[in-house]
Amino acid sequence: MSYRILVVDDEAPIRDNLCRFLRLEGHEVREAADGLQAIHTLRQGTVDLVLCDVMMPHSNGFEVLAAMQADASLKHIPLVFLSASAEPEKLQEGLAMGARQYVTKPFNLQRLRELLTELLPAVPGEHT
Repeated sequence: MSYRILVVDDEAPIRDNLCRFLRLEGHEVREAADGLQAIHTLRQGTVDLVLCDVMMPHSNGFEVLAAMQADASLKHIPLVFLSASAEPEKLQEGLAMGARQYVTKPFNLQRLRELLTELLPAVPGEHT
């Protein structure tokens, strides 16, 4: 099944590699280089999952999640944090705010594939 996934990361090489992987997996991918772009993109159309860096300029990942939680049309969308920070406090803060997972960089693509299977609905006919 193909899903619409928004990848949010200010580091272009990481964002590009992640987008390439997701496209090879058959998903429709949208990109944002910072939190403000992410919020704008989310409000422009349907997204099934957000993969979001935590530390970014303009609006960090926690602010993106807060904006999503405050918007009734966005709060149902699962968000997974991808971060170079493995600090337990950050992990707990992200999960307490409503993030579905918190994955530290560098991440394993097999683990990411498992997360997609875990977080995205497997309802036949719901997605193309």
